[in-house]
Amino acid sequence: MLLWLTTYLAQYYHAFNVFQYLTLRAILSVLTALTISFVVGPYMIRRLSQYKVGQMVRDDGPQSHLSKAGTPTMGGALILIAIALTTLLWGDLSNRYVWVVLLVTLGFGAIGLIDDYRKLIKRNSKGLPGRWKLFWQSVIALLAAFYLIASSNSVVEMQLVIPFVKNATIHLGWGFVVLAYFVVVGSSNAVNLTDGLDGLAILPSVMVAGALGIFAYLTGNAEFSRYLIIPYVPGVGEIVVFCAALVGAGLGFLWFNTYPAQVFMGDMGSLALGAALGIIAVLVRQELVLFLMGGVFVLETVSVILQVASFKLTGKRIFRMAPIHHHFELKGWPEPRVIVRFWIITFILVLCGLATLKLR
Repeated sequence: MLLWLTTYLAQYYHAFNVFQYLTLRAILSVLTALTISFVVGPYMIRRLSQYKVGQMVRDDGPQSHLSKAGTPTMGGALILIAIALTTLLWGDLSNRYVWVVLLVTLGFGAIGLIDDYRKLIKRNSKGLPGRWKLFWQSVIALLAAFYLIASSNSVVEMQLVIPFVKNATIHLGWGFVVLAYFVVVGSSNAVNLTDGLDGLAILPSVMVAGALGIFAYLTGNAEFSRYLIIPYVPGVGEIVVFCAALVGAGLGFLWFNTYPAQVFMGDMGSLALGAALGIIAVLVRQELVLFLMGGVFVLETVSVILQVASFKLTGKRIFRMAPIHHHFELKGWPEPRVIVRFWIITFILVLCGLATLKLR
């Protein structure tokens, strides 16, 4: 909305043309989302505490988590409010990619909201049944994928880019729908599994979103994409505003979520953040790079799959507890050590992902 206003004002005062620059609007998006988080956060935490929307803790988990029972959750609403308002303020609302990523994120957030509501308000420990959760995730992901393939303007938008290999692409055709579906749904649930310790999921999400924002900016620029030999997708650079909003909202939420947490994001936040990362990776044609940069999310998911498979097949567990962050806790690692080391690993993996821009 502010972009439209500044474009209109630029007819009379040329200084307003500066707001056409993506880099400036990205910076303003970070600051705007951060400010919204700082302003709304304390009020939201008080309201959640007032309505006793508190975290439920498993008795069979690490004993150190028992003290977290009752901590306000559903804080993902703070992240989504900051992201949505900031994107609407600074984004180009005539850009279809902005609406795709925003609606997918809010759609998955709505699924998480229903799940949290059933668990925390209705006191239904199972929340939204898994089959229904997957059904609605699938509906949103497939609608987005079909829309993207139907509205595509070039064959590049349907190609799978192989990182570290020069000019290596695979034309997917309708296989794009399958890939997009698994990336969005898989990423959403992977971040959801990672969200088990104070700040564990949010900072890796921020780092990966920041890196994807760089990919978006370069992919949407004809000169940079030609120089770096990456796909050129006209208009996709605009989602750097969304990525910046996610970074600002995530950092703002981390202010309250850092150990010991004052609020948890709940499924409303984790499902939405994961879906956001997935759909952005699809839009900038960097699904495999997301797999690399989100290695911590992948590790958490694989640990759960291996644990369940091992127990069903052999009756034995591979890890003391899954997801794997609980395994390290039960081995005696203090919670902050697990969190910070996972952050460091993510930082290294994000750098490796960015290195694919030049190492070919």
